[in-house]
Amino acid sequence: MPRSSARRELLVRGLLSLGVLAASAFILLTSQPRLGLDLRGGTQIVLQTPAEATSDNTDRAMEVLRRRIDELGVAEPVLARSGDHRIIVELPGVQDPAEAIDVLGRTAQLAVQPVTGPGDTPTGEAGDSVALGPIAMTGEGIKGAVASPNQQGAGWQVTVDFQGDAPSTWQKVTGEAACFAPGDPQRRVAFVLDGKVVSAPQVDPSVPCRTGMIGTSTQITGKFAKAEAEELALVIRSGALPVPVEVVEQRTVGPTLGAEAIEASSRAAVVGIALTGLFLIFVYRLAGLVAVLALVGYAGMSYAALLAVGATLTLPGLAGFVLAIGMAVDANVLVFERSREEYARRKRLPRSVDQGFKGAFSAVADSNVTTLLAAGLLFFLATGPVKGFGVTLSIGVLASLFSALVLTRVLLQLAMPLLERRPTWSGLHDLGRVRTWLTSRGIRLFQRPKRWLVTAAAVLLVALAGLFVRGLDLGVEFTGGRMIDYTASAVDAGEVRAELSAAGFADAVVATSGDTGVSVRTGPIDEAAAARVTEAVNKATGGAQQVSNELIGPSLGSELRRNAIIALAIAVAAQLAYLAVRFDWRLGLATVVALVTDVVVLVGAFAWLGKTADGVFLAALLTVIGYSVNDSVVVFDRVRELRKARRKDPYADVVGAAVLQTVPRTVNTGIGVLFVLAALLVLGDGSLADFATALLVGVVAGTVSTVLTAAPVAIALDGRAGGRR
Repeated sequence: MPRSSARRELLVRGLLSLGVLAASAFILLTSQPRLGLDLRGGTQIVLQTPAEATSDNTDRAMEVLRRRIDELGVAEPVLARSGDHRIIVELPGVQDPAEAIDVLGRTAQLAVQPVTGPGDTPTGEAGDSVALGPIAMTGEGIKGAVASPNQQGAGWQVTVDFQGDAPSTWQKVTGEAACFAPGDPQRRVAFVLDGKVVSAPQVDPSVPCRTGMIGTSTQITGKFAKAEAEELALVIRSGALPVPVEVVEQRTVGPTLGAEAIEASSRAAVVGIALTGLFLIFVYRLAGLVAVLALVGYAGMSYAALLAVGATLTLPGLAGFVLAIGMAVDANVLVFERSREEYARRKRLPRSVDQGFKGAFSAVADSNVTTLLAAGLLFFLATGPVKGFGVTLSIGVLASLFSALVLTRVLLQLAMPLLERRPTWSGLHDLGRVRTWLTSRGIRLFQRPKRWLVTAAAVLLVALAGLFVRGLDLGVEFTGGRMIDYTASAVDAGEVRAELSAAGFADAVVATSGDTGVSVRTGPIDEAAAARVTEAVNKATGGAQQVSNELIGPSLGSELRRNAIIALAIAVAAQLAYLAVRFDWRLGLATVVALVTDVVVLVGAFAWLGKTADGVFLAALLTVIGYSVNDSVVVFDRVRELRKARRKDPYADVVGAAVLQTVPRTVNTGIGVLFVLAALLVLGDGSLADFATALLVGVVAGTVSTVLTAAPVAIALDGRAGGRR
């Protein structure tokens, strides 16, 4: 490449990096994080449905409320049913609780009704009352609603989009109204929300009788203020509650995790990241230092992006963010290992690094595109915490790509004059001891691939046995449980947690309300166990009075779980399709088989260990799925490359060589991640122990399954004896 062109590229990448880092710094300095219920607490609202409402009505009301909360922009809420008629809603970081209560409490039964003449139903305009005919259309016919300024008058309006038979119904209603003379009340059509007329516009004089207004949308006008129009659009979009709800209680609740837990986890995160950085410097020397600086930039960019999109940060979410920093090492390691290979051939560092970036690009791109594909589908198809995970994962992937392919490259190019004079300082001057040893041994890894498959099958059977023998202990988010409220003269949440843990309720969630209230949430327990909970609370507070003792339903309801499973299945299918196009259908299918194996192994391990599978476990499981696919894609990218040069070699030998050549990358990335997980597990508070354990098992399983499962399955699918295509 001409020197002037190289300088121009460096200038462009440098300016781009400075711009992104400057924007990130501005966001970090001017934005406050939105912390979740576990870190800051929030607002708890208890809603009650009428006595005649069924359990099914209450469940459907919960799903409508969840959609409304999503529309409000509140992330990581907790919704749980208490009995047949109560719904407990906990909202983190709500700026205006009164607005939230107003939006959640609306029934939002929307109807379109013809006006039959003057009457006693007010329209909201001074001195204007009308009589209404029978309901012609309900909110079921409305697909969406958006607030916008009224271009033909003052105030705001709401544009509603129809679906199904609603357009023809709207045309019929307006066609009948158009038969009356302009100015006649019967030429009007009313939009009625919860029995109140919000707008009763007259059909335009240009609309012919019996023809009506043709189209799939219309506007609700009424000189709304901006906030009124946006709130109306929100409740219309989220749908009507099947039954009315009444707010029976509202209170502010404290964080469910104590300050000690947060501080311990923060220390563990710092230690884990520091160890990962030192490891990179030890292995790759100055190139490792460059990677550490790029990872600092990655952390700043990712965190700034989370603040910019208004993500609600929970402790598991922050732990996942820290883990993402460890996983972002992977792209840098891929580039460095490629650069080592190029230097072994060329002995010129600048050219080797340039070719290293080019050679690693396909592996970095494919592994991240598959992850981004899954993250995007989870965001658009799932709801609740799974949707939030999709947002966080997407941000992490994009920031990782920028950090490795742009920022790291700029820093290496700036350091190149020094590194070129002292190649041994770069850490890229040899293949490394592991790679050199493996190459010298002449290992044929998959001479008998069936043995690997038998080993993988044995591991899978052990994991499945755990599910059948021990069973999986589902957390309160999936099963529901019991919530007991107390009042005392003084409450220390940390002491309550300690006493409950000593009494055998380590998984209990404790939240304070003011200075005298405390709430304890457990899994399904009987009255005897509830009495032990009360005894522990009494011991911690010096005497407490029980205010309520209620059974609560799961906060991850059936519809949310179903949507998450569907979204995950579609995401995996999309990944399979992408890999089939980019590689080969055999490699795509082998990747999915390894992914399923990793999931079963992780779930089975939790069953054998007697760990609780809760919402935190779900986040860990989704992370492991991404890691598993990423690991297989890196190996299969090398298979694709080697296959072009070694078409006459047995396919098993090509796959084996690809696995061995990527071992340094696998080991170095894995160690970087394990440092973070080990720190969270050993130094962090117990609240993250299960999270770290799940990821530890998953990362090891994901790494091993590439050798035990993905590669042998690909060889078996190749379909020819002797391993040839």
